[in-house]
Amino acid sequence: MDDPRFGGLSAIEVTPDGASFLAISDRGFWTRGTFTRNAEGQITAVQAGPMRALRGKGEAPLAARRNDSEGLAVAPDGTVYVSFENIARVLRYDRIDGPAENLPIPQAFTVMQQNSALEALAIGPDGTLYTLPERSGRLDRPFPVYRFRDGRWDQPFGLRRDGGFLAVGADIGPDGRFYLLEREFHGLSGFSSRVRSFALSDSGLSDERTELQSAVGQHDNLEGISVWRDRSGAIRLTMISDDNFYFFLGTDIVEYRITPQPD
Repeated sequence: MDDPRFGGLSAIEVTPDGASFLAISDRGFWTRGTFTRNAEGQITAVQAGPMRALRGKGEAPLAARRNDSEGLAVAPDGTVYVSFENIARVLRYDRIDGPAENLPIPQAFTVMQQNSALEALAIGPDGTLYTLPERSGRLDRPFPVYRFRDGRWDQPFGLRRDGGFLAVGADIGPDGRFYLLEREFHGLSGFSSRVRSFALSDSGLSDERTELQSAVGQHDNLEGISVWRDRSGAIRLTMISDDNFYFFLGTDIVEYRITPQPD
């Protein structure tokens, strides 16, 4: 896209029919677009509108250092939620081009590590939000999962951290499972990506499955994930990469179809 604001895309939400999407960048901009697909459902082209600024409470765009938007979740009624990494918080938008409403900010959010806070955001069919930070603080410390429902946050459970993989994106699929996109940086060799899924309940996450794990350098910096079901009934994972505004990284949309596992 010939737009100096294009880049840094850190989250994506695909419509249930797989035809269009909403994406946000980590500099407080958003775009909507559509996919062209062939008979097998593979993406053959992408069209997207201009990059537009996320607003604060009024007409003005989000201020610098408060616009590090990382996580994205869209409710069934179209309400949009965006999580932030630098100053950890979640904003609610009735319309993505409208003014923002701040959700309550719990004490735990105020002490999160800057540039490693709320990267992942997901919403359940009942409107419950789930978010977790990119880093947990130690390699052997689980990622804390925060939940917002009935107007308040709690932290009901954690999620096992595995080596150098960091949490960068999340979604709740049409199968009710919680999907977590993780990324590990290997220096000059590039990135590896992994998606784990879990059965989600009030008591926690269980039945862990590794849905995919890429080779080092196979994909660029995948940070956003959207989970949907195609016409054949298969689960698809659509992911987007953050180029960090570096010429040597790409803005890629990567899509996998998950082979059903036997019961």
